[in-house]
Amino acid sequence: MTRYGTRRGRSRRYSLGLILIGWVAIGMTIVLVSGTLWAYAKYRSLWEGINHQKITDTTGVKKLNNAMNILLIGSDSRSGKNAKIGGYVGGQRSDTVMVVHISPRARGITVLSFPRDTVVPIYKCPAEPGGFSGQAAAPGSVEQLNSSFAYGGANCLWNTLEKQTGIHLDNFIQLNFTGFISVINAIGGVPVCTPVRIRKTYYDKLALTPGWHVLNGWKALEWWRLREDFGLGSDLQRIQRDQLLMVGLVQKILKTGVLHSFTKTWSIINGIVKAHALTTDTGLTPSRLVHIALSLRGVSRHTIQFIEVPTLTYPNNPNWVEFNTSKTPKLFAAIQRDHALPKTAKGKKPAKGGAKSKQAKLLKASSVTVNVLNGSGVHGIAGTTSTALASRGFHIGQVVSATTASGSRDFNYTKSVVEYAGSAQLAGARTVAAQLPGKVILKQVSATSLPAGKVTLILGSDFTKLGPPPAHKVGNLSGKFGGYKASTNPCKGYGTAFTGSGQAGG
Repeated sequence: MTRYGTRRGRSRRYSLGLILIGWVAIGMTIVLVSGTLWAYAKYRSLWEGINHQKITDTTGVKKLNNAMNILLIGSDSRSGKNAKIGGYVGGQRSDTVMVVHISPRARGITVLSFPRDTVVPIYKCPAEPGGFSGQAAAPGSVEQLNSSFAYGGANCLWNTLEKQTGIHLDNFIQLNFTGFISVINAIGGVPVCTPVRIRKTYYDKLALTPGWHVLNGWKALEWWRLREDFGLGSDLQRIQRDQLLMVGLVQKILKTGVLHSFTKTWSIINGIVKAHALTTDTGLTPSRLVHIALSLRGVSRHTIQFIEVPTLTYPNNPNWVEFNTSKTPKLFAAIQRDHALPKTAKGKKPAKGGAKSKQAKLLKASSVTVNVLNGSGVHGIAGTTSTALASRGFHIGQVVSATTASGSRDFNYTKSVVEYAGSAQLAGARTVAAQLPGKVILKQVSATSLPAGKVTLILGSDFTKLGPPPAHKVGNLSGKFGGYKASTNPCKGYGTAFTGSGQAGG
């Protein structure tokens, strides 16, 4: 049994909700973070102006890496000034739902956009402050994703997404109409490009000629409303146009140096808080924001991508969509593990050098056994290093001093060396070497001097401690699943955002 009819009307009426979080990954996360770094004391003085909500995670979904996943919610709350923007309607809906995946050490940001009309199971969700009545579980029935929020708030949406995707969420940020407008105005508008003329309609109030435009907060809001002109009514196409706006916003922020200006950063934070536009989970503390900031240093437009989660038309209601399960498991797995997708055999070029090239790929630490030898004479260094390697999953063999051929201790190593007995052990040797900073020498030795299945790490005098774990890149998911990189030229790479192809979604 499906659950639709009574909630369908809600979704169509609130197209204004998609105006929210136009800047998303870079907007709330980076700008707020920059504020804590530049003006921590002042930021704390405004902290009470931010709404905080406790999240009760009931899914048991485990965190599989050091990446951060932040749920971003666009609420169409019509309380206060928001009613003047969208007209008064009771309750709240999550017309914009995104998960921002931040890889460690600024390797990249991946933003997943979930269509609001995606069907999901109806889970039990308690009532929450803010007008959320809660809902009873209805096994075998479904509802739209934005209804999960409408009935159970951020808690319900959080747990529903974790159960459906297997992606562990760390924090959430919720922004309303006035917050969106404040952000856009504070950075001086956002550049967008349209290949077609956009005319005013009964619902859409924006009029633009083809080409580039810089939109202020109100105009940017109207851009998010577009759905009537030239057959642009599809919710999925609106996501594409939203992502193009975010591309322009990222480029504007990085180009103008907003993140390095205390005045501009403070203006954004102050405007959002004064508008009472921001809600976060209680775990998103100022110190947590500082941690996020440190993980984002070095991010560029080439390492940010926006992806619409693959969906298909829902058979029982052509205005709804469901996950495309031929694609989403791979996409969600890449985010869960902060890994690139495995390459498919189709069109794969043969590796140069045959087996040797294949062996150069790093292995899981748990599949490698390593002997750790002290070749520098620094007291205890082999023991501390073996403990550190074990904490990363390596199996530890011998932990001793290096010796010469005659059996005496050899503390004359300057560079660290990883010894391996043959081609079958090369990948393991590379995996160990990748844990050390700087240059490490790989040395093949006779099989008689090294037990099968093991490699030996000899620590040199230039070694002090392990480096950061090797980076695993999420990779170009936008190229595999469709979407945009933040380096996209919106006037050339707009895809089907303006084609009026009438895709599913309300």
